Amino acid sequence: MKKILITGGAGFIGSHVVRRFINEYPDYSIVNLDKLTYAGNLLNLKDIEDRANYKFVKGDIVDAAFVDQLFSEEQFDAVIHLAAESHVDRSISSPMDFVMTNVVGTVNLLNAAKKHWANKFSDTLFYHVSTDEVYGSLGEQGMFTEQTAYDPHSPYSASKASSDHFVRAYQDTYGLNTVISNCSNNYGSYHFPEKLIPLAINNIKNNNPIPVYGKGENIRDWLWVEDHARAIDVIFHKSEPGKTYNIGGHNEWKNIDLIRLLCKIMDKKLDRPSGTSEKLITFVTDRAGHDLRYAIDSTKLQNELGWTPSLQFEEGLEKTVEWYLNNEDWLNNVTSGNYQSYYQDQYSER
Repeated sequence: MKKILITGGAGFIGSHVVRRFINEYPDYSIVNLDKLTYAGNLLNLKDIEDRANYKFVKGDIVDAAFVDQLFSEEQFDAVIHLAAESHVDRSISSPMDFVMTNVVGTVNLLNAAKKHWANKFSDTLFYHVSTDEVYGSLGEQGMFTEQTAYDPHSPYSASKASSDHFVRAYQDTYGLNTVISNCSNNYGSYHFPEKLIPLAINNIKNNNPIPVYGKGENIRDWLWVEDHARAIDVIFHKSEPGKTYNIGGHNEWKNIDLIRLLCKIMDKKLDRPSGTSEKLITFVTDRAGHDLRYAIDSTKLQNELGWTPSLQFEEGLEKTVEWYLNNEDWLNNVTSGNYQSYYQDQYSER
């Protein structure tokens, strides 16, 4: 039986990865480590929380002694590391939070893996999940490949770039088996509503303004979160150590075009007259250091490991809207902050 530590498993992407591994690999033992900050929500995993092969641990990867003790107690065979501060706006106002979690936290995990896997590197794996933002910004042409030079522009992307470098350094210096993936923007269910798509859905539902940076000309490549979880699964099981893979959705959209499409879908789902939601669009001062365009070339992942995205963006966005409208209790709990009491209520007697 493999015992896998998944960090950040109560977050948006992490919860989908945990659920996939729990359901697809019942012989694996999955330990979900999460600090349960504002973005970590155990309600995301309510459907699998009582599975025999699942265990939740609350803790902070910045605490080196705690991480070391956890590795000692659990004897992990692998790590899938997703725990991170990830919101660019927050990184601009509080960069040290990102340095501590994304850099120091990653190094703490690497140190624990190096120590506890010292005699069995060949049978273990440290999988680091990163972002396409480490590559910086593109012009109108071109795509990020695995050979693109790093050029981070925000404290968030700089912290992720640093953590990527540390992961590679621990493989080259100490012989740790590692893989890294860099992914484009994700969308889908259980996404904390400070990010563009769930924020817009919630604001449209409540007839509040939809804030759009600048003129909405920034372009992102969007990937359905369940396709990302499937890609992580494929890379975890099929990649050779030392590899890096880019994961992209082949769905480039200008922010303003995305929001207009979302408005049309919401008008239809809420039975509002066409054009009602679009009137809520409000252009706001652009974000400092805002990258113009991201685009991922995932040809390597497709050719070497056989992964391709399963959904076109329009279909995935409609599924996402339907999920949020059908899960108003989840959305209301998150936006009110009440979800943060779930850990205490659920685990206080365990």
